[in-house]
Amino acid sequence: MNSDKVLSLIKVSKSFGNKKVLNEVNLEVYKGQIIGYIGPNGAGKSTTVKLMLGLIEGYSGKVEIFGNDISLGDVTYKKRIGYVPETADLYENLSACEYLTFCGELYSLNRDTAEKKAFELMKQFDLEAAFHQRLSSFSKGMKQKVLIISSLLHDPDLLFLDEPLSGLDANSVMIIKEILAKLAAEGKTIFYSSHIMDVVEKISNRIVLLVNGQVIADGSFEELKAQNKEGTLEEIFNQLTGFTEHEEIAEKFVGIVREGSIHE
Repeated sequence: MNSDKVLSLIKVSKSFGNKKVLNEVNLEVYKGQIIGYIGPNGAGKSTTVKLMLGLIEGYSGKVEIFGNDISLGDVTYKKRIGYVPETADLYENLSACEYLTFCGELYSLNRDTAEKKAFELMKQFDLEAAFHQRLSSFSKGMKQKVLIISSLLHDPDLLFLDEPLSGLDANSVMIIKEILAKLAAEGKTIFYSSHIMDVVEKISNRIVLLVNGQVIADGSFEELKAQNKEGTLEEIFNQLTGFTEHEEIAEKFVGIVREGSIHE
């Protein structure tokens, strides 16, 4: 493992009102790692990411990015970060060219450089013909590709991805998985949050499982598999979170659907 620490959380806790969302989370992430950050809905995954991005304050503990305590107010670390949120509001009246050039300039790229780079990256997704079209005309998958490009345009050292494959077709998913592997091989660090377990299992070299605001598992897929009886990450996830009622719930759900069915 690379000894260059990229980020660390030290006894980080966060509450919203009376609800404790994070409970003394400790985590260290190193250069070149792809962290699969998983957990049930409401476990605190998005809150963790937003804390590290500096989008949420009022937490206890310590968050360090690139060795700097982010609570001290120095936001220069953000120039080295890329982010794809789970849901994002794009400026849909802009063309892809205008939007991506704007994003590049926010990260201090020269306008011409940003536009040229954006076009070349769009071209890799076979979207060059749509480069000057308004984002409002784009499909969900096309918009997602634009978001991914915007997060990488400035060549960040640390990438936060929250459900980045939403709306993408199978071929695009394969491309993104390969891109992430190559970025990690070049020393980029990727913090990947998703509910798609088979993708997390395949692309992550380390998996962190968060339940009720606490880390209950942390290791490679092989390590987690060795510690648990189940085989796939989805099965391990269910075992560790104590969720075993999926078959029973599915059976009851289908039974309700069939009540008074026109086929009876």
